[in-house]
Amino acid sequence: MIEIRALSRLYAGRTAVDRVSMDVERGEIAVVVGTSGSGKTTLLRMINRLVEPSAGTVRIDGRDHRDLPAHALRRGIGYAIQGHGLFPHRTVAENIATVPGLLGWERSRIDARVDGLLAQFGLDPAEFRDRMPRELSGGQQQRVGVARALAAEPAILLMDEPFGALDPVLRAKAQADLLAIQASTGTTIVLVTHDMDEAIRLGSRIAVMDAGRLVQYARPAEIVARPAAPFVEALLGPGERAFRLLALARVEEETEPGTAPGTPVAAEATLREALAESLWSGREALPVSRGGSLIGRITRAALARRAAGPR
Repeated sequence: MIEIRALSRLYAGRTAVDRVSMDVERGEIAVVVGTSGSGKTTLLRMINRLVEPSAGTVRIDGRDHRDLPAHALRRGIGYAIQGHGLFPHRTVAENIATVPGLLGWERSRIDARVDGLLAQFGLDPAEFRDRMPRELSGGQQQRVGVARALAAEPAILLMDEPFGALDPVLRAKAQADLLAIQASTGTTIVLVTHDMDEAIRLGSRIAVMDAGRLVQYARPAEIVARPAAPFVEALLGPGERAFRLLALARVEEETEPGTAPGTPVAAEATLREALAESLWSGREALPVSRGGSLIGRITRAALARRAAGPR
């Protein structure tokens, strides 16, 4: 869907992005992670030409992105930023309708799209469409910001630290909302974050950037199991790799025949969650359930083996 080839950006002789090449497949979430100043936001903004590349190319669905005027390109690409960026003088419905209005959609189609997105994000249209942004909580504002970015049904959604201003509870909910929306729409997403936990939770693939260069681009399990450079290992956190490996797998993958006492753990839970429950409850084995029925058990020994590294 997106082909980036030798993309670079220079500012006053300083290289912000240095010959980055990567592909983003249709329907996947590519997360770009790195510390402040690593070039990740500049890379994102070059995709929709909010920043013009100094060198290199970007092809979207096989077409050079410079073939379209910049404003026309941006109208076909959703863009969501940290702090939502809503127009404060426009209602929720007017904010979401911004790009469809610019594209000349009929009013009935716009209204249906606004109401559908609000409902999809758990915001009752009758209650929220005429509210002003100042009347919303931070989490609600962020959901409206993402809804606005998705309003014109873009094939691509770019997200720059979209959940960075939210508290941990709201952030987890917003991440879950995004995964659900992406699964239902198949939108190709490129998301920038400095949070490796967020990258691992959301990313189909993770691009790690350092000093403007792409250090590693791989599936989350590959990043965690085989970091390509000391910088990647540092981002993962000392002593954290075992727990991150467990967070990438589900309980059903290590479920074995048998029974165990106590409250069951869901087959869909992560192995990290199962380990936490095992340690907190002091149980060496946990029963596993799916849809309310017991299907086996998972043992702490199996969790320890899985945490030791990939098979």
